[in-house]
Amino acid sequence: MTIIEKRWEVMPRVTPQAEQGLERFPPVLRQILFNRGFGDYERAAEFLRAKPSGEADPYLLTDMNVAVERITTAIDQGEKIVVYGDYDADGVTSTALMMQTLTALNATAEAYIPNRFDEGYGLNAEALSALCEAGTKLVITVDCGIRAVAEVKHANEIGLDIIITDHHNLGPELPPALAIVNAKREHDAYPDKNLAGVGTAYKLAEALLNRYENTQLKKEQLLDLVAVGTIADLVPLDGENRALVRAGLRQMKQPQRQGLLSLMNVASIRPSKINAGDIGFGIGPRLNAAGRLDSALAAYELLTTTDLRSAAVLAQELDNQNRERQQITRDMQELAEEIAFAGEEIPNLIFVAHPEFNPGVVGLAASRLMDTYYRPAIVAEQGEEFTRGSCRSIPEFHITDALDQCADLLTHHGGHAAAAGFTVPNENVPEFTARLKQLADEKLAGKDLRPVLSIDAEVRLSDLTHELLNHMTWLQPTGYGNREPVFLTRNAKVYKSRQVGRDGTHLKLTLTDGKNYLDAIAFRFGAMHRDLPTYIDLVYNFEENEFNGRVSLQLNIRDIKPA
Repeated sequence: MTIIEKRWEVMPRVTPQAEQGLERFPPVLRQILFNRGFGDYERAAEFLRAKPSGEADPYLLTDMNVAVERITTAIDQGEKIVVYGDYDADGVTSTALMMQTLTALNATAEAYIPNRFDEGYGLNAEALSALCEAGTKLVITVDCGIRAVAEVKHANEIGLDIIITDHHNLGPELPPALAIVNAKREHDAYPDKNLAGVGTAYKLAEALLNRYENTQLKKEQLLDLVAVGTIADLVPLDGENRALVRAGLRQMKQPQRQGLLSLMNVASIRPSKINAGDIGFGIGPRLNAAGRLDSALAAYELLTTTDLRSAAVLAQELDNQNRERQQITRDMQELAEEIAFAGEEIPNLIFVAHPEFNPGVVGLAASRLMDTYYRPAIVAEQGEEFTRGSCRSIPEFHITDALDQCADLLTHHGGHAAAAGFTVPNENVPEFTARLKQLADEKLAGKDLRPVLSIDAEVRLSDLTHELLNHMTWLQPTGYGNREPVFLTRNAKVYKSRQVGRDGTHLKLTLTDGKNYLDAIAFRFGAMHRDLPTYIDLVYNFEENEFNGRVSLQLNIRDIKPA
């Protein structure tokens, strides 16, 4: 199967007016800031400081006052509170954050995270009934609940109060909960609509801690959890998210949470050097692995334990599960490709369902298919009665809007523009598949479906200095919504080339312009080694590489073409 070729688009050069407004910054940084929409010094400096003007009052969130009053009553009267979370990294960090807050306030509280395989995502009536029978009076959801209309109605019938904190898109009907804290609610006054689940939980924790001013827990002590959950959930790293994550990363450089320190150790992450990429590719996947293969409780216990030995054992367990998850994902992608591409033409929407697919990994397999073929991709586990799937999509196709148009066929669904999940009765799968593919054909007809590499600036190898790399650190944290700067260099000479990694999957290069020599790594480009031309054009991220105690400059290549 042919891999989709990437399109290179160099961003327009900074305009004379913006260049004058940004003249206090170095030229390359000036261009990058212009690319991100900044044309004057004040706004650009605020962005680089990652401190939005004034921290938003948590009470701007609709129903925050109701939520705080009800939780305060429960604490004062000794009522049993359950924090009901989700099994992904955002949900687990949200659960740990809320439990740490309630424990510090001397609440009678416990955590509940449903099992992906037995209970599925979000609130379920059976679990709520069991919690009620066990004496629970108040349930606080974190990172879930916004579409649980029937489940909240059931909770009301059995005498449970429900407070929902969530960040996912709203459905056509809001659950009849006592309070719903979600910045995406209509007419909600909170200025930042892109908080993660853990960011939303943090605002509730902030309001509670302000209410009980004598507590020893300070809201800043929760920011490591906010950073991990926010980065792992791929919400935009701008606005308040950017400020929260930068503060959380600063805290993680001197970690106080034993579980995160142990997880850094197994992931070979130096705390003093930790960045957003380390969380996105090292810590987040290991926390997610627990809920993907078994129960997320191991990840939750790791984040809340203070025992050194327990933390070490749990971190190693998550690391082992992550390695197993990686192999399962590779195998699933191969099988999905065999099923999806029986013909030669790549469809506008990839839909693959199979009874042997692991439901905890279908989202990762869908993400790999989307990345490889640049099409909306859906991978689903076909059970005896229901098919449960995960969707990943491209910017040209809003996947949750598409699912909304198929809602009459679905039991559950929800998500974002780029990612979503659903449950569909097996008898509806053929019509559901056909309708989705028709929607994709209509929406994507005539579009050039190739991934775009947006290039910030064309530079020479001689421009790639330690000084430039230092300027790049001002842009951190980078990630979704604030991407790592991307550079283009033309006509670079390949001085050395060799295959590295398992089965020679990757390509290690040394490049030169005749005077300067720089190392480069090109992940998943190993097959190019044999036919690599002497002179190449390349698109890359510029970074620092540390190996065996030696620090050097490195190009992390995103694409290669003959010069």
